[in-house]
Amino acid sequence: MIYVALLRGINVGGNNKIDMKDLKVSFENAGMHNVATYINSGNIIFSNEIHDQHELPDILEATILQDFNLDIRVLIRSFEEIEAVIDHLPDNWRNDKERKSDVLFLWEEIDNRSVLDELKIRPDIEQVIYIPGAILWSMDRKDLSKSGMSKIVGTKVYKKVTIRNVNTVRKIHSLMNSVDR
Repeated sequence: MIYVALLRGINVGGNNKIDMKDLKVSFENAGMHNVATYINSGNIIFSNEIHDQHELPDILEATILQDFNLDIRVLIRSFEEIEAVIDHLPDNWRNDKERKSDVLFLWEEIDNRSVLDELKIRPDIEQVIYIPGAILWSMDRKDLSKSGMSKIVGTKVYKKVTIRNVNTVRKIHSLMNSVDR
């Protein structure tokens, strides 16, 4: 199976620093194969045929704690789950100077449509789509300070998501698609 590990909160604001080359080696030492990292924010594509998807976070969190002395949460998504995100992403959503479009990957404990009730969504300025495992969120950058997205930091929900912009998610999908099966 092909997976991506999405690490929460590494290399942000100078905190929880991990070199991606070292992280790649740690994943390989933990038994992962075809390991590739993408940008410095903790996106690791790999394959593993031995462990169940639900076992992988514990294995990789323990590896990161042992190798880097950092308590980092790891969210695992299969190729099929990333493909479902891509299938639901509107083609015109982008992350650039005019538009901000993100994917909020949800940990299992908050993964249901009712999570939207806990967010301050402004339908007049932002588009929000729930799919199992993720919330897709997009708005014009000029409206960012008025959006619910800007108010998510510090909430209960924020602690149980890891966020990637749509450009990153599309690249992760492309990299996962290129792994030998």
